[in-house]
Amino acid sequence: MIWKNKLTIETLNNRQIPGLTGTIGIQYTAIGDDYIIATMPVDERTIQPMGLLHGGASAALAETLGSIASWMIIDTRKEAAVGLEINCNHIKSIRTGIVIGTARPIHIGRRTHIWDIRIIDESDNLICIARLTVAIIQNNNFTA
Repeated sequence: MIWKNKLTIETLNNRQIPGLTGTIGIQYTAIGDDYIIATMPVDERTIQPMGLLHGGASAALAETLGSIASWMIIDTRKEAAVGLEINCNHIKSIRTGIVIGTARPIHIGRRTHIWDIRIIDESDNLICIARLTVAIIQNNNFTA
């Protein structure tokens, strides 16, 4: 298991409100030995004008998953995890339902973490593949 900060799904879901994750309906659903999963609705909060899931919403789900995963690994008394770069490939469109994102580590270093995030629909169709690089910074003013 890679997690140093052992958190429950309930704790993660309660931490996010207020903020973007609560606003767009992201809910954490599972934490495994080396992965974290969350869902996001495809509804009026997350679609673009043509009625399709907004690519930015997929990116927000991916960055949320990777960032919280990094946060669960670091010493939050001394460090903070901040997004450095995200790349998203939007594979398939979706108009309704939910999407499910799973973040798994590609690299966990002292100063950078790289996450692979795969977003699927309820029928297991691949919607988006994302790669997130997270910088681990020293931050004495950060409180977890």
